[in-house]
Amino acid sequence: MSLSYSVDASEVTDLHVISYEVERDLTPLILSSCQYTVEQGGETLQEFDLEKIQRQITSRFLQGKPRLTLKGIPTLVYRRDWNYEHLFMGIRNKMPQNPLPNSAVSAITGQLQSYSNACEALSVIEVTLRFLSTAGGDPNMSLNVYIQDMLRMSEQTAVALQDLHRCQLRHIIALWQLLSAHKSEQLLHLKKEPFGEISSKYKVDLSPGDAKLLSTFLNQISLDAFLLELHEMIILKLKNPHTEQDFNPNWSLRDTLVSYMETKENEILPEMEFQIPENILLSNCVSVWKMAAELKRARQMR
Repeated sequence: MSLSYSVDASEVTDLHVISYEVERDLTPLILSSCQYTVEQGGETLQEFDLEKIQRQITSRFLQGKPRLTLKGIPTLVYRRDWNYEHLFMGIRNKMPQNPLPNSAVSAITGQLQSYSNACEALSVIEVTLRFLSTAGGDPNMSLNVYIQDMLRMSEQTAVALQDLHRCQLRHIIALWQLLSAHKSEQLLHLKKEPFGEISSKYKVDLSPGDAKLLSTFLNQISLDAFLLELHEMIILKLKNPHTEQDFNPNWSLRDTLVSYMETKENEILPEMEFQIPENILLSNCVSVWKMAAELKRARQMR
């Protein structure tokens, strides 16, 4: 039987709810639709009239009750399944966002040298993103003040807050971009795989010739911006199981990355637009990022 109307779950009243007790309501109904047959040898068989039981349950418990919708109640989504692009859009619609100053980038990455500290800081930022995408905030408010006074998270985030005191809410998206890439760099340093959820079709090794061309390119650019933008594209665009329909692994990495940055209205450095080797494909993107991250670390160790 089709239900005649719908009610949002947030507006449900006692009249909308199906209420019953098993012993009082269901057991007698089922037993009244049961026939017993005694077989030769004394064995008793039970036969239930399932269609009759279904009709009685429908008329007694379901008739006149609405279909419930999920509108109006919060739903649980695991953090790894969050759609960060939707979160970012919600934040940008509520307050302006700015890049992090270079001094803040250097200070934050310099202080977050352990993988555990990088994870803690990123976790704090991800929770903050969720709240800001819904409620917004003053873009000039100190990030630490917001986390301590508005979210009441100071006790469990003491270490992370020490490293984020230079930031305001207008830096929250840039901070997520920085910390998510920094976490992956730390994983790579620990000989772990930063892109476990990315399809192997985007992890094709570079040929020796392409690796040489890429090395020349990487030695001519500022690695920080390249690593951040490529990492963000990999994380946000290539995790979906249907990704290949929109991001063909055989596309040019240069053209794909530039197009992605254009959708964000980011400034595109000329070396990214014109100097990334044309032969390198999107299928090589994870190998490219790892090579750039390892070169960055080698420079820092000099």
